Amino acid sequence: MDHLRHADPRHADPRDAEPVEAQPVSCGELTAADVGRAVALNGWVHRRRDHGGLIFIDVRDRSGLTQVTFDPSNAAVFALAETLRSEDVICVRGEVRRRPAGTENAKLPTGDVEVPAGALDVLNRSETPPFVIAADEEPSEDVRLRWRYLDLRRPRMQRNLTMRHRIVKAIRDYFDEHGFLEIETPTLIKSTPEGARDYLVPSRVHRGNFYALPQSPQILKQILMIGGLGRYMQIARCFRDEDPRADRQPEFTQVDVEMTFVSQDDVMRTMEGAVRYVWEHVLDVAVPHPLPRLSYAEAMCDYGSDKPDLRFDVKFADVDDLFRGGAFGLFAGLAESDANRIVALRYPGGASLSRRDFDALSELAKQFGAKGLAYVAFAPDGVKGSIARFVDEALAARLRERTSAGDGDALLFVGDARATANDVAGRLRLEIGDRLNLRDPHAYAFCWVSGFPLFEKDPETGEITFSHHPFTSPEPGQEALFDSDPLAITARHYDLVLNGYELGSGSIRNHTPQFQEKVFKRLGLSDEQIEDRFGFFMEALRYGAPPHGGMALGIDRIVMIACGETSIRDVIAFPKNQMARDLMMDAPSSVPEKALDELGLRIVVPTAGTEKN
Repeated sequence: MDHLRHADPRHADPRDAEPVEAQPVSCGELTAADVGRAVALNGWVHRRRDHGGLIFIDVRDRSGLTQVTFDPSNAAVFALAETLRSEDVICVRGEVRRRPAGTENAKLPTGDVEVPAGALDVLNRSETPPFVIAADEEPSEDVRLRWRYLDLRRPRMQRNLTMRHRIVKAIRDYFDEHGFLEIETPTLIKSTPEGARDYLVPSRVHRGNFYALPQSPQILKQILMIGGLGRYMQIARCFRDEDPRADRQPEFTQVDVEMTFVSQDDVMRTMEGAVRYVWEHVLDVAVPHPLPRLSYAEAMCDYGSDKPDLRFDVKFADVDDLFRGGAFGLFAGLAESDANRIVALRYPGGASLSRRDFDALSELAKQFGAKGLAYVAFAPDGVKGSIARFVDEALAARLRERTSAGDGDALLFVGDARATANDVAGRLRLEIGDRLNLRDPHAYAFCWVSGFPLFEKDPETGEITFSHHPFTSPEPGQEALFDSDPLAITARHYDLVLNGYELGSGSIRNHTPQFQEKVFKRLGLSDEQIEDRFGFFMEALRYGAPPHGGMALGIDRIVMIACGETSIRDVIAFPKNQMARDLMMDAPSSVPEKALDELGLRIVVPTAGTEKN
C-alpha cells in the first residue's frame, strides 16, 4: 500500500521533498508555469471536500482561489485540516504541482494546478456565516447589508469594487493628462438654496448654528474658477437628505469638473473624452466619436424622456392629425387641443400577442398613469385590436407609413395630456425593449441632451423655479424674456445620458453679479435672502469672475452600468438600504443626552397628527 500511495502524486509525502522557502502568492495567480514552486497561500476556506481519504480545500482571496490537497500521510497537517470550516482564515505552504489528467478545472485561471499542503496554520476561526458565501444563490439584500463584511468577500462584490477602483483611477489619469488640478473642497459648508434637503451638522463651538453637508461643490468650484485655478476636478462626496428612492443614496460620489473661458461645446468635448477614455482603458470598449446629440425637445418628442435609452430603435410617432375629426371620438376630442398628445408606439412582432397579453399591457399603462391603452395589430388576416373598427384601410395605411409598422407588428396608442402621454409611452417603450431583449446590458448607447428650459413651474405650488440650479446661464439673447416669459428661456445646460440613465449634468454659469442677482430675484428671493445665503458668492463675482462652465458625473451610476448591475448599492462598499438605513452599523441611531446638551439640542417628539406623511 505504501508503494501504491507514493506512486500517486496526490499521495506524495511532502516530507520527501527538499525544504524550500515558500514565497507568499495570491490565490488566483498560480498557473502551470509555477509547477515546482514553493508557495505560501493566505486566505479563507472557500469550500471543503472529502474524497477517498483526501481533503480538498479551495483557498480564496480577492484575486481568486487555488485548490489545496491534504494527504493523511502528513498526519498532523491532515488532522488540522479535518477541523477546517468555511471562512476559517488559513496559511498553507507547499509546492505547486499539476493536477492529475482529467481533473483540471477549465473555469478557473488556477485550474491546471494544485498545492499539496506541507504545512498548515489556522490564523483565525470563523463562526458559521448567516449565508453561504460560496453559494450561487443570492441572499436577500437585507441579509447582505446586515452582514456586509461577509458580503464583501463574495467574488461579485470584489469584482465590482475592483472595477470601481479602476474607473476612478482612469478618471484621475485622464484629467491629470489634460491639465486639471484635483482640489478638495470642504465637507462642512453653509446651507444651500435646497436647505430642506441638507444634512445639518450642529456646531458645539457656535451653539445654535449649523453647518451643512454639501449636496454638491457647486459654488465652491465656481469660486475656484474666480480664484484663477482654471481647470479643477474632484472625486467629491456629496450628501442629500431626500426621501428614500431605489436608485439614490443619501451620500454619493461624483466626478466634479469646472473650467474657465470655455463654451458649452468645450465642456461637452472634454467630458466626452473622459467617458471614452474610461470605456476604452477599463472596459476595452470603443465609444463612438462624436456622441449623438439630441435637443430636449427632440428627446421628449421621440422618446418621452430627457434620458432616452438608445440601445433600441423604437421611436414615438405623433398621430394626432390622423385621428382629428375621425370616428374614434376619444382620440378625435384629444386631438383638438395642443395640450394633449396621441402617441403611437410600434411593438415589433406584436401581432403575435394574445388578447390577454394586450389586456396586461393595458393594466400596466394604467399603473403608469394612463386612463387606458388602445392598440391595433397588423395580422396576416387583417387589422385586429381594441380600436380596429375605427381604423379603415386608408387610416391603417397612413398609420403604417407614419410608424414604419410592418406585417406582424402592433401599434400601442397613448392619448392624454402631453406630459402624461410622454411619461406613459416612454415607460411602455422600455417595457417593449425589455420584453424583446433589446436592452443589452453589454451595449453602451451614450448621447447628449441639451436645450433644457431654464425655469419650470413647481407642480405642487405653481411657483416658477429653476429646472436644474440657479447658477445656469440662459442662451445668449434671451435675457429679455426674464420678465415677459421666463418659461420660454432655454438654458445652456447639457446632460450626458447612457442606456436610459442620466450620468451627469453640466452648464455654462452666470459669471456676472448683475445677472446672477436677477436670477435670484426671478426665483422670489429678497435682497436680504440673497445676502444671507449667497453674500460671499455675490461678493466674489464682483471681483472679476471669468466666464466658466463645468459638469459632474455620477461615479456610482457609471460603475453600476459598467458592471452590468441594476442597483448602485451593488457597487458601493457600504451603502444604505432603500430606507436610508445602514443595517450593519444600525444607523442612524440615538445619541446620549449629554451629547445633545453639549450642542444645545433637544429632541421634540411629534404629537399625534403632526408626523410627516
